[in-house]
Amino acid sequence: MRVLSVLAILAAFWLLPAIAAAGEADVEAVEAVRQSDGTWRFNVTVRHADEGWSHYADRWEVVAADGRVLGTRVLLHPHEAEQPFTRSLGGVVIPDSEKTVTVRAHDSVHRLGGAEVAVDLER
Repeated sequence: MRVLSVLAILAAFWLLPAIAAAGEADVEAVEAVRQSDGTWRFNVTVRHADEGWSHYADRWEVVAADGRVLGTRVLLHPHEAEQPFTRSLGGVVIPDSEKTVTVRAHDSVHRLGGAEVAVDLER
């Protein structure tokens, strides 16, 4: 039993660099545009060294100051050949009391943790 535990630990250390190679998903740029109906459209540029289906940027989120997720753009596939890439999300409802939101990206291995961008909605 102890040999199996040691082997499992060694395998984890051997695989860790391969799993972590792509790093976290980073938000590089955000354009926020208020629409005529009062909702917001976000054009977000994300960079992540996608490695196929096992490790890729799988979504980004618009987050209020109190941590509430106001909008989520799900990314349905890896973007190995398109880095960085920009995707949009419209119809995001943001209360007028929110003056700033944060846009953060998520990947299938590290989850959250890469570079985020704070967006001043009063500009």
